[in-house]
Amino acid sequence: MRAVRRVFGPIAAPVRQRTHTAGPRVGMGLLFYPRGGSAFVVREVVPRLARLGWPVRLFVGSVGAPGAATHAGTFFQGLDVWPHDYTDAVEAFVRGDDPLSCPVPMHPSYEDRVDAPDPIFTSISPDLLEPQVRAWRRSFTAGGLGGCEIAHLHHLTPQADAVRRAWPHLPIVGHLHGTELKMLAEIERRSDIASELGTDLAGMGGRAGRAGRAGRAGRAQAPPDAQGRWEQWRYADFWRDHLREIASRCARLVVLSPADAEEATRLLPVEPERLAVIPNAVDTERFDHRPCGLMDRLWRWRRWLVEEPLGWDESGVPGSVRYADADLAAFVDPGTGLGRPVVMFVGRFTAVKRLNLLLHAHARVRARLGPVAPLVVWGGSPGEWEGEHPVTQVRRERIEGVFFIGHRGHEDLPGGLACADVLAVPSVGESFGQVYVEAMASGLPVIATRTGGPPSFVNVVRGRPSGWLVEPDDEDELTAALEQALGDPAVRMARGRAAYRQIRANFSWETCARQFAEVYESVPRR
Repeated sequence: MRAVRRVFGPIAAPVRQRTHTAGPRVGMGLLFYPRGGSAFVVREVVPRLARLGWPVRLFVGSVGAPGAATHAGTFFQGLDVWPHDYTDAVEAFVRGDDPLSCPVPMHPSYEDRVDAPDPIFTSISPDLLEPQVRAWRRSFTAGGLGGCEIAHLHHLTPQADAVRRAWPHLPIVGHLHGTELKMLAEIERRSDIASELGTDLAGMGGRAGRAGRAGRAGRAQAPPDAQGRWEQWRYADFWRDHLREIASRCARLVVLSPADAEEATRLLPVEPERLAVIPNAVDTERFDHRPCGLMDRLWRWRRWLVEEPLGWDESGVPGSVRYADADLAAFVDPGTGLGRPVVMFVGRFTAVKRLNLLLHAHARVRARLGPVAPLVVWGGSPGEWEGEHPVTQVRRERIEGVFFIGHRGHEDLPGGLACADVLAVPSVGESFGQVYVEAMASGLPVIATRTGGPPSFVNVVRGRPSGWLVEPDDEDELTAALEQALGDPAVRMARGRAAYRQIRANFSWETCARQFAEVYESVPRR
């Protein structure tokens, strides 16, 4: 593959700061309601773009009433927001009705989750694309997208179809956050399996349905895949081709890492010269090294775990997992009275995060070293998980020393990281990994896998490493990294200091915004 530039065009001169008061120059679209990493990126970069002379109007999904974390106006408070309200669709799903048949149909997802209001794209009939496009065209038209110079669309979604339909000459900057690439890679994997069996994905979906109807009699062959749910992929060929078509219409495509650039050229495919690698960044004012003493740590753990618990089990109810004061003894060494180091996981309960693997490694470390460190699990959107629920796994396997904080606002995360000593998130194929750089900016070393984005910023060079990189799905390596991080405080703290210096020198949101402005400047106008 030819080299992919970090940004486009001649960049020797800095981006000129413009004076502009006539309204938004960029219409920025985000199909999904606020819940994932792309929403946090948008919230950080938009005000900085405005200061560079590129004011933005956001066209974003929204769920719930003002005050809810999923409400666009609340999450993006202070920004120019035009919400696309999915609340009726979510409520229809709760009632047992079809969320895709509402006037504002529910958005699809790149992830195949059981019992979720947003079904995976590959399960949706091509006939249902048109209602999505019409709904977004209405929102774009009412919000004045046609008056903008650029449409900056996050992910490859029906928003691009709506823009092309209404304003065919409006240039589009597509922004890939990696989830669409993961879905395309899974389509490729499943297509290979289907081909080996002499069929295609539509055929596999039919076979899965017949297997389900056959029941225990087993008259139909079950799909040879551990994850199954082949019926959810029966329209995969259509959506693969359609996402490729959307990508082909983008004037520029932004990816988060060199690894994603390689995946985009392979899966979409797209010419390397149309790609820009712009990694996410971190707010170095909010995420900083703020040493927290034992009493402050215990006060915060008590508030989050005992007084205001938000951990949840398979009921999906925040607070259904709660702790008592006596449980906080796990954070203190009874022999010395000093605080024990804390390992923190931050993320959703999706399969790619490999939380189940981390729980196994944590149990092995405790078996070898004793209760040297609690594992705090921060996150998990209530009611959303893939595979076995981690709380169920902890209870079934009787894994001790694990604490589920629950889903808390991003504003609480700096305080949580200040109470931790190492971040361990063994995700596979993270396109970037926002939480890693936030932890590193807070002075924590991180344990990540040697895949996706982390190898581009987790330094393991001898003499100045900033964390640990382990092979994906290698429980032995993960366990060994945890053992070194917990068993050698000097190594752990040295890597934390290196992480702090590295991120603060290279990953600011101001730098990220300047790179986007350079991409906007390079886009041909018609």
